[in-house]
Amino acid sequence: MSSSQGQQVGTASNSSSSVQYNKNLSRAFRYPIHIEMIAVQHLTMQLTAAGQKVTILNDLSFDIPDKQKVAIVGPSGSGKSTLLGLIAGLDCPTSGTIWLNGVEITRLREQAMARLRLANVGYIFQSFYLIPTLTALENVAVPLELSGDGGGRQRAHELLHAVGLGHRISHYPVQLSGGEQQRVAVARAFACRPPILLADEPTGNLDSNTGQQIIDLILAMHRDVGTTLVLVTHDHNLAASMERVITLRDGRIASDELSYLQHRISDHDR
Repeated sequence: MSSSQGQQVGTASNSSSSVQYNKNLSRAFRYPIHIEMIAVQHLTMQLTAAGQKVTILNDLSFDIPDKQKVAIVGPSGSGKSTLLGLIAGLDCPTSGTIWLNGVEITRLREQAMARLRLANVGYIFQSFYLIPTLTALENVAVPLELSGDGGGRQRAHELLHAVGLGHRISHYPVQLSGGEQQRVAVARAFACRPPILLADEPTGNLDSNTGQQIIDLILAMHRDVGTTLVLVTHDHNLAASMERVITLRDGRIASDELSYLQHRISDHDR
């Protein structure tokens, strides 16, 4: 194992010299010009249950560079999905900071966060979360219409063809199989060409064959769009196909390593 293996990868730095700031921005946040695509610093999440504080995430720090593919793994209850939801701005941490594409999202109000998420984050859920009263085409077009894209329906049509559902554009979710619903969800996640794609157990409700098709589709579109990909999974074979694996245990980072395949590539380049 090389000297870089087994070490934590990309731990967030607190050095003020590593970041430059634009002084002309609003008081809501400052924009660091040179930072990673995702930066998490001293992140803690606590909930109260039966009058007792329960720590879900405990002082996590790491950053993820542009276009990296990262798997987050760990046993059930280790905080994987909670972490992904916090990175997406779907919830607020108890303490700590999160930066997405140069913006500190932990200081944003709800509407500002929604605008930033629309422009920067695609999210794929385990349970699809399609709108049942909308067709496949309309589901994919939703984020495009919210962003003011005048060609939203045409873009949605092209995406559905790209994921192999050109013949199902007028079908409602109830008329689609689980794999087809997840294909629609993948197309929706990529609709606005987001720089960040987050996927929470995207194959968890699918059989192994369909799940592999979905992963192949996500990776192909990731390459085409050039996103930073962060994927939560229990599948260690899938995790090993990513460039980096972050393992959580009891709400802490147990390890943060480049994957075996990435080491092979790096060793070959040297």
